[in-house]
Order: sequence, then structure tokens, then C-alpha cells
Amino acid sequence: MVYPKPYLEFLMYFHGNRDYFECHEVLEEYWKEVDPKNRSSHWVGLIQVAVGFYHYRRGNLTGAVRTFKKAVLNIQSNHKELSRFGMDAARLQDMLEAIIQELNTNQSYRSINLPLTDSSLLNEVQALCEDSGFNWCTPSDLSNHDLIHRHSLRDRTDVILERKKALERKKRG
Repeated sequence: MVYPKPYLEFLMYFHGNRDYFECHEVLEEYWKEVDPKNRSSHWVGLIQVAVGFYHYRRGNLTGAVRTFKKAVLNIQSNHKELSRFGMDAARLQDMLEAIIQELNTNQSYRSINLPLTDSSLLNEVQALCEDSGFNWCTPSDLSNHDLIHRHSLRDRTDVILERKKALERKKRG
């Protein structure tokens, strides 16, 4: 199977440098291109997994649990589709449910590896990691402040400007 480039990038960031924010960004952009009205899409479930891990690593346990629970519900509905994309959905669901239990007992963050079943996908993503200078499946660097707090450190000038323009168009229209 030929996998969409944003999905490959999602997997590279998830397993390479553990940049869960970037995972969310690349896959959300793709989802909005291909199926933006489908909030129950398997893409949304994977985005929720990344967002859950972002919250988890930052210590936002309430946000992590809430997001992981949404992801579990999504994954339950999308086993077939996730399988088509080289992922063991049942195992992923079990992993997330175990993490929710750990969060309920205030256990510390730990990195996981998504359960990929397609060896060609695995090889392709490992090569992308290597090309990007990432070590495959290395645990998250908890001392990397920029990575852990990425959403609050990024430049949002373009987003704010675009929202302002949209609001002005709406007022005129």
C-alpha cells in the first residue's frame, strides 16, 4: 500500500523525536484536506492519540485522560480502517486503556510505540526518521522544554492575522 505522506510524517514524529504537537499538526492538516466534516474519522482518532500524549507528557492528566477516552472511542469504531493503514487497532486500544488506568493513579509519563503491523510501513518510517536525524523509538527527552511546551512557544502571528481577516470579511459580508 502507498501510505499518505502526512501519515508517514505523523509516525516519524511520534516514534522519532516524540513531537506530538507536530504529529497533531501534520495529520490535522491532512484530515482537513481529505475528510474535514467527518469528526469520527480514523485520522481524528490518531490526532487524539497525539494530543493525549502531548497533555500526558506536560502533566495535564485531566486533559490527557479526556483526550485518550475520546481516542479509545474513535479507535473502537475504526478498527478496520486502522488495520488498512498498518496499525493493530485492538492493541492500540488496549495500550491507551492501560495508560488511562496509569493516569488515574498519577503514574509518570512514559513513551509508547504505536503497534504497526506492516513491515514495509515500519521500514519506510524508520528510513524517514534516519533521514531526519531522529533515533527510532527513543523515549521522549523530558528535559527538552521546547518540545514539551511547543504549543505555547510557537509563533501564532499568521493564525491570529488570518482569524482577524476572516472576522472582518464576516462583518462586511
